[in-house]
Amino acid sequence: MATLKGKVLFITGGSRGIGLAIALRAARDGACVAIAAKTTEPHPKLPGTIHTSAEEIRRAGGEALPIQCDIRFPEQVESAVAETVAKFGGIDVCVNNASAISLTPTLETPVKMFDLMNQINYRGTWLTSRACLPHLLKAKTPHILTLSPPLNLNPRWFAPHTAYTIAKYNMSLVTLGLAAELKGKVAVNSLWPQTWIATAAIMHVAGAEALKQSRKADIMADAAHAILAKGVDFSGRFLIDEAVLREAGVTDFSGYAAVPGASPRRDLFLDS
Repeated sequence: MATLKGKVLFITGGSRGIGLAIALRAARDGACVAIAAKTTEPHPKLPGTIHTSAEEIRRAGGEALPIQCDIRFPEQVESAVAETVAKFGGIDVCVNNASAISLTPTLETPVKMFDLMNQINYRGTWLTSRACLPHLLKAKTPHILTLSPPLNLNPRWFAPHTAYTIAKYNMSLVTLGLAAELKGKVAVNSLWPQTWIATAAIMHVAGAEALKQSRKADIMADAAHAILAKGVDFSGRFLIDEAVLREAGVTDFSGYAAVPGASPRRDLFLDS
């Protein structure tokens, strides 16, 4: 089985949720992981900091570098990338996980939230990919993996939350563009869950009952691992976690249920 042993991953927003799950899966292979996120002190409503995440990564068998970083600011991103390269000698994988969400209609979306979503989601994705790129181009099997959906222009995905949809789709447009720009040099793909994922974000949006309709973040981590183990020619794709794992031979997904026996709900941006 392909392994990420010795690979260096730079993950944004990896102090909790899907980003941390991807980090822990790589750590079990013996990877080196830089966690670039804002949370350095415990949050009253959200679990995890860059330091608790680093400890979990080390316990899982990897090396960790916690870095306080707000990806809205290019100087912070560039500093975090430089710190990672100084510590681990390079970067093999850039995971654009950090994201902001507000599933609100236009009049209920403050301009401040509109700006936040766009600054973190697609601008942050572009800034981070750009900062990592000089080092990725020196790696043997470099990857950029962005957690964003397939580009589905069905108006039903815009009407309830136009601002959020634009911010997420722009992340996917970065994948589309970079995959073409870097063809044969760096693999660039997007990954999206088929169902709701049990994270603090989904609980914030849909409440604790959402867990009964969600899968564990482990499914995204396993799918990300399968993608990152491939070569640079596997690029320019908008991938769904379950489909990736089915192709890898997984047939039983019951173990991923956040609540045993629950029926997971289909995620945003995926038509039936």
